[in-house]
Amino acid sequence: MNIRMHTAVLALAALLPRVSTAQDDASGTGTIPRTADGYPDLTGTWDNGSGIDFVRPQHIDGSICVTGCPQPESASPPSAVRLPPDRPTYRPEFMEKVRDLEARQVEEDPVLRCTNPGLPRIGPPDKIVQVPDQIVFLYDDVNGNYFRIIPTDGRGYREGIEETYLGDSVGRWEGDTLVVETVNLIDTTWLTDDGSFHTGDLRVVERLTRTGDTLEWQATSYDPAVLAEPWVQRPRIAHLTDQELVEAAPCIERDLPHMQDLSHHDNLR
Repeated sequence: MNIRMHTAVLALAALLPRVSTAQDDASGTGTIPRTADGYPDLTGTWDNGSGIDFVRPQHIDGSICVTGCPQPESASPPSAVRLPPDRPTYRPEFMEKVRDLEARQVEEDPVLRCTNPGLPRIGPPDKIVQVPDQIVFLYDDVNGNYFRIIPTDGRGYREGIEETYLGDSVGRWEGDTLVVETVNLIDTTWLTDDGSFHTGDLRVVERLTRTGDTLEWQATSYDPAVLAEPWVQRPRIAHLTDQELVEAAPCIERDLPHMQDLSHHDNLR
């Protein structure tokens, strides 16, 4: 990514004033800051729990264990129920391909080669900058910094542009919920882990709703050529934070040439 462009976007995020007034939301359960034109103000840095914190290495007998490590006898039981992985459902004729990609994830997963994870795998934005007629999503991903510029003035999709990792997005308001629809997505990304491929006809609809200092994000993926049904992901909740984004270090792949087998983690995102 062009670092100078990213720096300019972050500068915009830091300098733009927030024009908002706190008003009660319709349910009365919190407050929603609003812009001068009355829409919910989603501007801010949002801690959404993303990253690679699912890797918790343990030091055992001089070695480092990353996955499948034995639990210490003194370890207390988890306080929360661990949900099964959130995965799409494929049409029967594509299940063999999914299983093959899952078995060879270390070889085939594009994220392991420092590429943009694409939608919806990248998840909710880490920072939002909202101005009249457009919203900017900023991401601090494990593979680098990415951004999206989403018009909200009613315009349609652009014509004659190439497919990209984060596609072509347009936004609209449905009450107090921002709805972002994205098409023109490159077909080399995965929807999530474990071989969840898609076609170039993928359409992703994101819904973002703010209540007080929390932001709910939910994405639905439509790809009827391969999916048995639209994949409605579990909602993810992000919390407003005063921590600012920083420029990510360059992603340089050095591990794959040294892999010993095809084992990989279960990422319960």
